[in-house]
Amino acid sequence: MLPSELSAEQFRAYPPEARQLATDHVALFRELPVSFLPILLHEVIAYDWKFPAERKDLDNQLAYLTALPAGELQRAMAGFAKVRLSPELEHFDWVNAPEAFSDRLSAYLWATHQIDAFHAAAVDYLRRYTEVSPPQPPPMVRLGIVVLGQGVAQNSYPLFRKLRPQGVYFKQVKPDNGFNILLEAVLARAAAHPIPYAHWYIDGGAEQAVSCPALSRVSYDALASVRASLLSKMEKAIQSGIGGPEALRTMLTRVRPEELGLSSAPGEAVLNRFQVSVLTEGSGTQIFSTSFVQWTAREALRRAQPATLLARFAPRQRQRPMNELISGKPSNITLDPQGSLLDADMGAYLTWVNQQRLAGAEQSSFLVWFEDHSEALAIAPSLPRGTESSSAIDLGGLLAQIT
Repeated sequence: MLPSELSAEQFRAYPPEARQLATDHVALFRELPVSFLPILLHEVIAYDWKFPAERKDLDNQLAYLTALPAGELQRAMAGFAKVRLSPELEHFDWVNAPEAFSDRLSAYLWATHQIDAFHAAAVDYLRRYTEVSPPQPPPMVRLGIVVLGQGVAQNSYPLFRKLRPQGVYFKQVKPDNGFNILLEAVLARAAAHPIPYAHWYIDGGAEQAVSCPALSRVSYDALASVRASLLSKMEKAIQSGIGGPEALRTMLTRVRPEELGLSSAPGEAVLNRFQVSVLTEGSGTQIFSTSFVQWTAREALRRAQPATLLARFAPRQRQRPMNELISGKPSNITLDPQGSLLDADMGAYLTWVNQQRLAGAEQSSFLVWFEDHSEALAIAPSLPRGTESSSAIDLGGLLAQIT
């Protein structure tokens, strides 16, 4: 089917808000090339479960495309219109399965040496769009906090090496009540600016019990039964010989929260869909708590674009044969605090990198602390770069310097 043949009735299988959004823009969709429209529909079909920042961006894109005069729209889509598609792709049900179409399109573009031209078209489109609708900074200075090294008594590994050129390395931090100080600061920010999904607390173990509706909370331990259900599905799929990694990935993308014991009620659907996506799309997130924290922080920053993020790493299990790890059986599980520290040190750096990709990055602040120890590193516009401090300071005083 060609986009010009679209009708509102063809979106009847979409979730309610996505169906309304698609129906409202049928006239626009009919003017878009088939190499571009399914990628846009991939975002539209998930509209009901998107975070506010994602919804706003999609709404802005649709408004931008709708407002373009016919000639301008043609120029904006020219690069995509030149892409040659196979008959199989042209007849694919890209309305109801836009993600599967995108996967096949990517493989086809590589196979036919059109990937560079497609990438150039995408870059040109994003340039045009961001000129009209540039990303907006958060309503408050963005703050990222990473806590790592839980359970490590002694450490000789030089921490924060990748981050030290960006800020101040503090060597005499008073660790007393440290995590509670950080959590209370996050709670205070959430209470002062109670914006949905603007404040996050991610824990690689059991989260601290807090009562704050404005704080989005995700923890590895809280999802134990969900992870077990997912690993069971994965193990059964592998044993059935479903057809390799690509088939397994396709199966995982179709898993719904209710299949894993999570609620799909309207008030919980957005966060639960997010948690399922972390477990089904992230590598090792079902098995290793460090991978879970790093990927959850990455996706929260990319999708929700929070003003506040607190990510706490906890010890992961040691490596075992893959069949044992996927089985989810608890026998012979031992923790690896030292190896987890190294994972988390890189995870802290990647979290800062992802924070820097967001609007307002030049004003944002970042803090990483070696839990229960005296080492921390702080990055903020008010602090010099690539320096060290031997002054005694507690975490409250350190937060005061960067917020």
